[in-house]
Amino acid sequence: MEIVATGVEVIGAHGPLLAPTSLRVTDGQTLLVTGEAGTGKTALALALSGRLKPSSGSVRLDGSSDTDRLRRAVAVVDAPQITEPDESLQVRDVAAEGLSLAGRRSTRRKVRDWLAERELPGDVRFENLPDHQRTRLLIDLACESRTTRALVLDCPDRHGHDPQHWFAPATARAAAGMAVIVLCSTHSAEKLGVPAVRIGANDTESEDSEKSDDTQKSTSVR
Repeated sequence: MEIVATGVEVIGAHGPLLAPTSLRVTDGQTLLVTGEAGTGKTALALALSGRLKPSSGSVRLDGSSDTDRLRRAVAVVDAPQITEPDESLQVRDVAAEGLSLAGRRSTRRKVRDWLAERELPGDVRFENLPDHQRTRLLIDLACESRTTRALVLDCPDRHGHDPQHWFAPATARAAAGMAVIVLCSTHSAEKLGVPAVRIGANDTESEDSEKSDDTQKSTSVR
């Protein structure tokens, strides 16, 4: 599977939300995309998953521009005010809702067993989960859908200071065969020491992008 974004730009009612950005990721790869606050990371996440039509540019899945197919294949994880869970909910309620949305059974017993398999508590407020458990929980729920083939993690570094807490489960999913895109700050990518695509990157910048090995091979830009 391959996702290719070419010159994706989003213009809002009051001006630009996302500068033209191009990237490419294939299954088995993890791609970091960096940008500071206000550069349109959530807009990019929604565009890459077929949930927001770009003002210009295109997003293609295996060469197809079918947005319904893209929406089914790409899950957006923890997008602020969009797919992030209500912080006041109990963890078991977040899990039940996620399993239900994924088309899985979400009875009390199923939810209890699902959480127990992951050694996650069910009777605490979601906001009280440590950041590494939060990200792993949301990634696992997103992957419960049988149609999910790619993940877009939206700013997981906003919850904590150690990027390994979200990078490790993200790369694990890539190693299992998924395409994974993580939108994060430049500081997080530098702390990890992983090459990254920058929001607003153009064709000239792509020539200077480095490819990392194994699950980071897709950090080149088109």
